[in-house]
Amino acid sequence: MNILILGGGGREHALAQKIDESPQCNQLFVAPGNAGTAQIAQNLNLNPTDFETVAKAIKDKNINILVVGPEAPLVVGIKDFFENQSDFKDLMIIGPSREGAELEGSKERAKIFMENHNIPTAAYQSFTAETLEDGKAFLDTLKPPYVLKADGLAGGKGVLILKDIDEAKGELSKMLTQNKFGEASQTVVIEEFLDGIELSVFVLTDGKNFVTLPNAKDYKRIGEGDTGLNTGGMGAISPVPFANEKFMQKVETKIIQPTIQGLQKENIDYKGFVFIGLMKVGNEPYVVEYNVRMGDPETEVVMPRIESDLVELFKLTAKQQLDKAKLKISDQSAATVMLVSGGYPEKYQKNKSIQGLENIDTKKVTLFHAGTKIENNQILTNGGRVIAVTSLADNYKQALEISYDQIKNLCFEDLYFRKDIGFDLG
Repeated sequence: MNILILGGGGREHALAQKIDESPQCNQLFVAPGNAGTAQIAQNLNLNPTDFETVAKAIKDKNINILVVGPEAPLVVGIKDFFENQSDFKDLMIIGPSREGAELEGSKERAKIFMENHNIPTAAYQSFTAETLEDGKAFLDTLKPPYVLKADGLAGGKGVLILKDIDEAKGELSKMLTQNKFGEASQTVVIEEFLDGIELSVFVLTDGKNFVTLPNAKDYKRIGEGDTGLNTGGMGAISPVPFANEKFMQKVETKIIQPTIQGLQKENIDYKGFVFIGLMKVGNEPYVVEYNVRMGDPETEVVMPRIESDLVELFKLTAKQQLDKAKLKISDQSAATVMLVSGGYPEKYQKNKSIQGLENIDTKKVTLFHAGTKIENNQILTNGGRVIAVTSLADNYKQALEISYDQIKNLCFEDLYFRKDIGFDLG
């Protein structure tokens, strides 16, 4: 089968590697891809939200399966675009319809969905510029810290957690009246703070059946001890030590099953990944947010633990036959550490030469490229998050040791990484 992955980050490199392992994969393409995907697939220089160009590539390359990596093409309706054209009736698409993607595209829509299907989540209210004063009054009814969420897509940076009431009111005003997050914050969801520990649960669903993939925990803050600005993710581990069998059974019963049943009840066309951001409060799971694709850097620890043929899982998903799937997951733990450009997540420089790649022991670690490119036969930095260094071992601490040891071989100007991934897990 010929397969096209849309996207160019570490998530897409991890998906590409797992797909490339399948005997069912004939030709693999990634658009736009990066220096890492170029080593196992053919990169196509196109924009994932330019559907006409994507359509031409699908015809030219005789693509059988389209895997949509990032959220933006899904939210603007890439699945609907292809399903409305007879030329693409045989194309298998891994990703939900535009309606399904609204679970990530709108925080308010996700909250209404959870409310309608009795899925545990934090209490909330939504506000616009016209109801700014009501929003401030609602903040007065809550205890600190205060959680403000831009309703739309904000590149993982549209959530503020603030301890001071006056600061919270000021930020609410900036979001609603000064376009702090652009169009994404035309509506702001204010919700009660859930005091617990976060984890991510990943599901592949055909809209009726589902398989639960390995869970993971990522580390969003730039600074050690989870301090500083939010990033796209500085590292991750899988499985999550505190998510034992009893807790995960609660997650399946109280959250995953009602979510998939809710998609069915609302007749939402959904064949793809559901990434459920959870908070463990005491021993109970609460949904923080839905995402409609795999996470990054979580994919870099989830995919290496899946031993099943991913292409076969995708075919069963497209045919709505996931009940026939046999999912095999490794007992080993995976850990990844993200190497980032100096200054990230604020201003940073690109085009820095990456040294030492040839010194990496590929039997011990896998490098998933995120923000890289090839220029004049050199691999250069091309983003804030540059490379994820992933290891497998008997437990996450051993895996982290291996990753940190191998990082010593790599160098680029102003390279930075967190040295405390997994610090909060005992």
